[in-house]
Amino acid sequence: MKTSKILFFVFVLLLLFRCSSEKIANNALFIAPLGNDSWSGKLAEPNKNETDGPYATFQKAQETIRELKKTGKLPAVGITVYVREGNYSISKAIKLTTEDSGEKNAPITWRSYPGERVVFSGGKTISGFTKIKDAEILKRIEKPYHDSILVCDPARAGLKPMELTFHSRKPLAMELFFNGKAMTLARYPNEGWLKIATVPQFGTELIYEGNLPHKRFDIPVGRHYGRFTYESNRPEYWQTEDIWMHGYWSWDWSETYNKIEKIDTEKKEIYPAAPYNGTGYTKGQRFYFLNVLEELDSPGEYYINRKTGKLYFFPPENINKAEVTVSVMEEPFFVLENTSYLNIEAITFKCSRTTAVRIIGGNSNKIAGCVFRNLGNTAVIIDSGKKNGILSCDIYGIAGCGIQLTGGDRKTLTPANNYAENNHIYNFGRVFRTYSPAISMNGVGNRLSHNYIHDSPHAGVLFGGNEHILEFNEIHDIAKETGDVGAFYIGRDWTCRGNIIRYNYFHHLFGPGLHGVRAVYLDDFTSGTTIFGNVFYKAGRAAFIGGGRDNVIENNIFVECEPSVQVDARGLSWAKYFFDKSSKIHVSTLFDGMDAVNFNQPPYSEKYPKLLALYDDDPAVPKNNKVIRNVSFGGRFIDLYDGVNFEIIEVKNNLIGDTIILRESQETDQSDNFQIFQYGHVETMEKMKGNKFSKENPGFEDIAKEKFQLNDNSPAYKLGFKKIPIEKIGLYNDEYRTRMTMERR
Repeated sequence: MKTSKILFFVFVLLLLFRCSSEKIANNALFIAPLGNDSWSGKLAEPNKNETDGPYATFQKAQETIRELKKTGKLPAVGITVYVREGNYSISKAIKLTTEDSGEKNAPITWRSYPGERVVFSGGKTISGFTKIKDAEILKRIEKPYHDSILVCDPARAGLKPMELTFHSRKPLAMELFFNGKAMTLARYPNEGWLKIATVPQFGTELIYEGNLPHKRFDIPVGRHYGRFTYESNRPEYWQTEDIWMHGYWSWDWSETYNKIEKIDTEKKEIYPAAPYNGTGYTKGQRFYFLNVLEELDSPGEYYINRKTGKLYFFPPENINKAEVTVSVMEEPFFVLENTSYLNIEAITFKCSRTTAVRIIGGNSNKIAGCVFRNLGNTAVIIDSGKKNGILSCDIYGIAGCGIQLTGGDRKTLTPANNYAENNHIYNFGRVFRTYSPAISMNGVGNRLSHNYIHDSPHAGVLFGGNEHILEFNEIHDIAKETGDVGAFYIGRDWTCRGNIIRYNYFHHLFGPGLHGVRAVYLDDFTSGTTIFGNVFYKAGRAAFIGGGRDNVIENNIFVECEPSVQVDARGLSWAKYFFDKSSKIHVSTLFDGMDAVNFNQPPYSEKYPKLLALYDDDPAVPKNNKVIRNVSFGGRFIDLYDGVNFEIIEVKNNLIGDTIILRESQETDQSDNFQIFQYGHVETMEKMKGNKFSKENPGFEDIAKEKFQLNDNSPAYKLGFKKIPIEKIGLYNDEYRTRMTMERR
């Protein structure tokens, strides 16, 4: 009886598989590594006689779809191009245009065959590594490493020694990967940083006058005459040809790679080659040397001689059992230009020198269930269009930004409704360490939701524009190498209004650099933003208003933040130069932004009427900000700087259980001259009247387990607090993101 049931069950499965296969075949084309473009492309695998089967190339599938569309034979439900399992070496972009579009109920989809793994690689595998025999090269390498360092000639694989460049808008120089992990250009020191010893303030030409509003050591930040000094003896042993430096030269939020023109080892002076970085060089700032053959002394380091083309490598493991790859491709794998209803699904993209997929214009295009790793620049760019999105993808090991998302018309406030949803993005900014966020978003009416973002040197999300929604995202462990940075950051434009940041979870944010890290950073007069229903746990300066107005911080939970909220009036102190048009250091950015969108005409004058009176309403004063109905516990509640007081900011109906309730200063947040108002003091209660104070747990389920949902008896609800849908925050399972697909990758 049991045997009969099992046989019946197997029969049903086979029948279902057959029906499914037939259904696939009726509206599908197939591509396979062993396919043939002379075949029909309608079979998933070659027939017994090998007279028909899948295509071999993407171009042939593209031609077939175009012909079906021209002749009116495209299936009513659209068509799917199934790519069979394998590693596909791609050297030129697959360019899809309007001719390749689908329709609303008949999309065109390019995807991996169900249950199979498809990898698009822009790299080349190299081999032929041997021990170094060149005596001149061995002289430059320390003797203990002679037997460990190997050499090969990539030219044998047809590869040219590309120039070493570090430009975030161009393809990155060729990189080396060992078993899928990016290796390191030989550097000194192997870990950590050196410090700029001094910046001589004399010379034949003043290269950079410096940042006049800011001084260190009584010198404008960055001021230099084309050189600086160091405190190491190592450069005495180097041949300085093609040596580079990477550094945070003046600020902890800005780094660049600079080539060295020369090193004076007697004076210990370094002369960077032009073009110089835009922030100058400042005493005490950090840097390291890279691309130094003499410093090839650690497993995982490599050096490429750009003249001979030879690659020198200190493998971390036995190279004979490893895959060694270099990135070569300098075009996207896919370019979708003005396409519509076109999907790319369940494909892994790796090992190129630039962006993997770029969408330009069009509408309702979707990238879903894909993996992007070991890429030399932004993984995915969605440039304009409407309802274009990236869904349920994994993005990691990216040299630059994870996703760049734009769309919408700022002058007309027309939304794009582009989106990035349910993506896992981590270890980004691998080469370009600052301003390479997980997601960069601009324009009008776009959405970031349910993304899981972590582990990066700088910001998590950088955005600008209007009427965006950032919701249900989880973000932690960003800004691990920088300072003065936000997990979510927007800045320096009065007109970027109507943005909503809600139902996100920010936790474990610790920035080592000057000024630290913020969870939500409304920098330099950002206005009209709503921060609602978020959870902040150990999130640094959690919600930060930097001189802006009309912002609302409402219904959030803050736990162990220092502080939970900070508001300053920088326009009245160190940032006066934004408003003083007579000053020689006046910055017109804010006023330029107003003019750029015609703020005094519709739609801005109607959508944001407060802009009409802004110039006559003390624009440097952060008016009309609200901090209402929040829960703050276990840290410090609010910091007010530059003279901000409760006459210009509303702080009401908050449930506060912090030891320090308020820090208040007439000076900037860099001053130690502030007044502290602690829990339980009469003066504190008077200052903060209209709020409720309690050192008891406000009703969290379990702080130790990061379960911050408030129980039904929490006193916060009597103040008007609304329950936050915490259970919905973060990634979710769908047809693309399942445990099976996560393990498979």
